[in-house]
Amino acid sequence: MNTKIKPHEYALLDEIAQDSLVTQANLSRRLGIAVGSVNWYIKRLITRGWVKVSHLDRTRLQYDLTSEGMKVFTQRAMNYARDSLKTYGDLRDKAKSLAADLKQKGVKSVYLNGDDQMMDILRLTCLEAGLGISDLPEECVLETDGRGYRVRTGWQAIK
Repeated sequence: MNTKIKPHEYALLDEIAQDSLVTQANLSRRLGIAVGSVNWYIKRLITRGWVKVSHLDRTRLQYDLTSEGMKVFTQRAMNYARDSLKTYGDLRDKAKSLAADLKQKGVKSVYLNGDDQMMDILRLTCLEAGLGISDLPEECVLETDGRGYRVRTGWQAIK
């Protein structure tokens, strides 16, 4: 199953999964979209067979995910987890390769310029490879470049 789902649709499914008695006004507030848009998206989710609505009384509605809605919701979460693990694996491979190259060139310690999840992966990989982590940017500085890592020595980029 590879069903296309819009971000607002997914957010609505998530909110409904957490609270089936949620009102459209509350959904509007939580998601930061107009009540009319919430109404339109809910009708779309009902038409797609992902949500069913029940009248509790004259003024209260209950929204429930159908089994198909739960599949879509779960599939999206699984795709996100799969993609995240692939990204982690790719970054880990790049970090291992970089650490091995640095060790082969005789580098003993590195300075990590940055403090994000990509740098956390690099930090752990460097430690695992036996590279020291320096507190000062002296000889070898490692940074992220968006999709991987780069090395600077004496603040000059090397390939």
